[in-house]
Amino acid sequence: MAQFTSLEAALKHFFGYDSFRSGQKQIIEHALNKRDSLTIMPTGGGKSLCFQLPALLRSGLTIVVSPLIALMQDQVDALKDNGIGATFLNSTLNIEEARSRQIAILQGKIKLLYVAPERLLNPGFGEFLERIAGKVGISAIAIDEAHCVSEWGHDFRPEYRRLQTLRQRFPQTPIQALTATATKRVQQDIIQQLNLHQPQIHIASFNRTNIHYEVKTKDRTIYRQLLQNIRTESGSGIVYCLSRRSVEEVALKLQHDGIEALPYHAGLSDKQRSINQTRFLRDDIRVIVATIAFGMGINKPDVRFVYHYDLPRSLENFYQESGRAGRDGEPAKSILFFSLGDLKKIDFLIEQKSNEAEQRISRQQLRQVVDYAEGTDCRRTIILRYFGERYRGNCGKCDNCLNPKPIEDWTIEAQKFLSCVARCREKFGAMHVIDVLRGSRKQKIQQYGHHLLSTYGIGKDKTADQWKMLARSLLHQGLVAESNDGYRILKLNKASWEILRKQRSVEIAVSKPDKQRAVASNSRKAEAEILFDRLRMLRKQIADRQSVPPYVIFADSSLKLMAQVRPTTLDSFANLSGINQYKTQQYGESFISTIREFTAQQKLPTPLPSGSQMTTLQLHQQGLSAAEIAKERGMAVGTINTHLCELIEMNQPVALNKLVTANKQQAIIQTIEKLGDNLLKPLKEHLGEEYSYEEIRLVRGWWRSQQK
Repeated sequence: MAQFTSLEAALKHFFGYDSFRSGQKQIIEHALNKRDSLTIMPTGGGKSLCFQLPALLRSGLTIVVSPLIALMQDQVDALKDNGIGATFLNSTLNIEEARSRQIAILQGKIKLLYVAPERLLNPGFGEFLERIAGKVGISAIAIDEAHCVSEWGHDFRPEYRRLQTLRQRFPQTPIQALTATATKRVQQDIIQQLNLHQPQIHIASFNRTNIHYEVKTKDRTIYRQLLQNIRTESGSGIVYCLSRRSVEEVALKLQHDGIEALPYHAGLSDKQRSINQTRFLRDDIRVIVATIAFGMGINKPDVRFVYHYDLPRSLENFYQESGRAGRDGEPAKSILFFSLGDLKKIDFLIEQKSNEAEQRISRQQLRQVVDYAEGTDCRRTIILRYFGERYRGNCGKCDNCLNPKPIEDWTIEAQKFLSCVARCREKFGAMHVIDVLRGSRKQKIQQYGHHLLSTYGIGKDKTADQWKMLARSLLHQGLVAESNDGYRILKLNKASWEILRKQRSVEIAVSKPDKQRAVASNSRKAEAEILFDRLRMLRKQIADRQSVPPYVIFADSSLKLMAQVRPTTLDSFANLSGINQYKTQQYGESFISTIREFTAQQKLPTPLPSGSQMTTLQLHQQGLSAAEIAKERGMAVGTINTHLCELIEMNQPVALNKLVTANKQQAIIQTIEKLGDNLLKPLKEHLGEEYSYEEIRLVRGWWRSQQK
């Protein structure tokens, strides 16, 4: 730390950022004081920096426990691209590679070592750890995805339980446990299982302010809705499905409709899953269609949308999966397609569980997802309340807030409902209370004598769905509590009694049936966004040469800053957020050159007769291929090639040489002169398989332009 005047100076030097995100500085200061800690910070909140920066400011080696090979490789690539000494040891390395890395570690050239829990606990690896401790020192142990230690977590892994032996082996070494989500029960389990000593517990807000949440009705048009939405979105995305079969079907349909998509599920071989995931991370494809097998360790920061084609199994799963969008803090979308028909599929899976308590809790978790989907309150309020965080007001970034239902005073109805909960002695769930209110003659009502209660039948003026709507809203607003044992028993709280004593009013958003929502159309991209796309293409080329994902080179947020600020010197380039001196030396000249070229060519070409053709021409002149233009515009490649053919015939500035090689052009022209230009099939048959119809059409367009 001595070489830096402040933590901010160190942050800029190593990672290129000028300031910390909320909570990061306090966690880092605590780590530098050699104290145990538990950090719960949502996906995209900057957890990794909380152990990476302290590792660079302390002497010795920091060991990072990571559950997935892809995750540790991703983080190491990003660190090395910042000029930081980091490496991993896992099963992907051969003996020589592993030995070389071990030597570098013992020579003190490495500051962060990533390992899986299985390897860390291997007796043979334990001997190597002792050598590290004796020669360079182990400054800290960071346990990422720490929720895996708890049976109550959403992704329990038995091998994580054994990590408690680390405390016995290295009693003086501080341990940092980090995870994106953990209920209070999971937090307590992590502390106990890892034997953390009076840890500082930092719980960041679970509020992902950049994500737009929306629920759409799932019906027979679901695939058309999905396709239309993907075509209007920019960037890459994930589509989650419940079954392997759905994954394969949706991926195949998207491919057929011109969307670059691949499947990901446990039925694929390890090699194929790895290939598909890598292609997604490196922007070779735009969409990954997956089951929950595509989960933890997906470190791609620039995912712009996540669609749930089927109902997720719990709100925690939904939060984790939707949270893979917008990790870079830029605007992103989470869309859930909802149909009660999905309940039967998930209920069948729950039936396969052998433990009755597990079944009961799983059903409660499923009903919480349904409550979210059918809820009329702010989606953000519902999600945050699940994690014990209060949020009140209009978020302005979910469908319920952007398309608000009429707000009505339901205080009297709430008093009736809560009074019935009290008279049922807080021993039943919402459905039983509703049955009592509506005067049901079910045997269960008679059995408990609830037909004799004063609240029996006083709610006949409302439908069962209306009472359900009220019950959900009371829960979401924290005006009544619910047990978490799977039985969903309603309990009165302080706010409930305030309502009953007429000290608090109740207002709820009342949904009206069959109300259609307008879909806003995307506006045309601004000039800065056009430059951003060009910079993104350059980033992809560099990333491909280095065999790393594009976001390892620069985050989208850094590219957008470049497009807005347009730095023309290395000094101004280095001052941008997310860019340190090392990256400036590596890539500065290439990006500055592209910015200068764009600035010099800002003048747009003469407008074409068709606005759609004009847009295609502009993208073509930015260097995009027909496939890339089609992807950008959400059109078929054939449509874009038709535009280019027509543009060529109009003598517009289309770079034919970039589309068809000179040798092929000459052969096609000779064939046209011999057979004529009326029909493509005779030309194709004469030229052979090496020539595509698109190439022939493009050259024919040029040939026709010369005849005018």
